[in-house]
Amino acid sequence: MTRIAFTASERPEAQDARARLAARYGDVPIPEAEVIVALGGDGFMLETFHDHMATGLPVYGMNRGSVGFLMNDYNEDGLEARIAAAERAVIRPLRMAATDVHGRTHVALAINEVSLLRQTRQTAKLRIAIDGKLRLGELFCDGALVSTPAGSTAYNLSAHGPIIPLDARILALTPISAFRPRRWRGALLAHTAQVTFEILEAPKRPVSAVADNIEVRDVIEVQVAEDREIELIMLFDEGRSLEERVLAEQFSA
Repeated sequence: MTRIAFTASERPEAQDARARLAARYGDVPIPEAEVIVALGGDGFMLETFHDHMATGLPVYGMNRGSVGFLMNDYNEDGLEARIAAAERAVIRPLRMAATDVHGRTHVALAINEVSLLRQTRQTAKLRIAIDGKLRLGELFCDGALVSTPAGSTAYNLSAHGPIIPLDARILALTPISAFRPRRWRGALLAHTAQVTFEILEAPKRPVSAVADNIEVRDVIEVQVAEDREIELIMLFDEGRSLEERVLAEQFSA
């Protein structure tokens, strides 16, 4: 039998599902598990990876939330067989190093994206360098983000950024409601790139930096790069891989 550790969001339907599945398949502690089954939505899938990243365990999600793009369909039957036949998607997170106005540097990992967001009615004013070379002297905007391929169908897509195949070894740099330069739509970067954001006029135009669900307020500089030492493994039902979902999303209405 597969040693499964179940984890669930606080939603009642997720908690009920966990109780039923644990009674049927057993529920071992994380240190004894071969796989983690996460019950919830996409946000809870990301939370599960953040909480258990150090274990290196693969995570198989089942949708007991709302969107469920990163989740498999919920079905209580044949779970062990589904896990055994599942296709693997390897995700490498982004590492954010955000320095605030007090000189403190905050480090966090992001599986989907690192976002810079204006904190007040004032437009954010950013300067962007790639691998130490200045590329954009001034960007007036609501914010900007750097997205992984896995996160390219999330906030990045809502901000009109490109959808990226998982094996493309590319990051998306996407503005959020750019005001000037008005026609700049972002850039595709090599996965090895280091992006540095400098917040201009920070006291007047305060900006926060967000790595998935970790927020740092009043930042003055943010560096973002792929952490190539970490591999996260998502499991998807046979024929319903994340690669297939990303491709299908590009042809959806």
